[in-house]
Amino acid sequence: MKRTDDVLLVIDVQNDFMPGGALAVPDGDAVVPVINALAARFEQVVLTQDWHPRGHVSFAANHPGAAPFSMATLPYGEQVLWPVHCVQHTDGAALHRDLNVPHARAVIRKGHDAQVDSYSAFAEADGTPTGLAGYLRELGAKRVWCCGLATDFCVAWSALGARAAGFDAAVIEDACRAIDLDGSLAKAWEQMQAAGVARVTSAGARPTA
Repeated sequence: MKRTDDVLLVIDVQNDFMPGGALAVPDGDAVVPVINALAARFEQVVLTQDWHPRGHVSFAANHPGAAPFSMATLPYGEQVLWPVHCVQHTDGAALHRDLNVPHARAVIRKGHDAQVDSYSAFAEADGTPTGLAGYLRELGAKRVWCCGLATDFCVAWSALGARAAGFDAAVIEDACRAIDLDGSLAKAWEQMQAAGVARVTSAGARPTA
């Protein structure tokens, strides 16, 4: 396995987050060509997928009387109750057909535990590690470049997770799109800035020589 300082982390570029999907991110499909171009610059790429059982605790449909995008207090903390999305083995959970990253060798599936949500690629919401940090250390990685969907949830949490695990982290802003739920985008950028996450564009997102 060739060691590398830089890894591109491509987060949740899945059909249910695209226009017309069950949890559509506005303009979500615009990230696909940007990410394809980015991925060609990186020898090491990791993909993530939301991968929920239909009975997942984060789905509003599994809380009688709860409306999508309302909040619930669960054993691991506050949880947005989402529309049913990215259910295992459905087309909605599949990666976008135009995503072209054939050299990606690892896929982190998150949210597969019915009782715990997972925004971060590094840890589930209750703190259980996904194993990604160890994989990246085995690669010799020092920097994680984050892109995908959505900026203010899974991208932000993954960037913060990278920093907590000891990596440098950057979010490639034009390779992401946001949900922006009740000011969540501005809050996410504030948290990322405070944690030392760099805010960059795809033009400047290049691995070190």
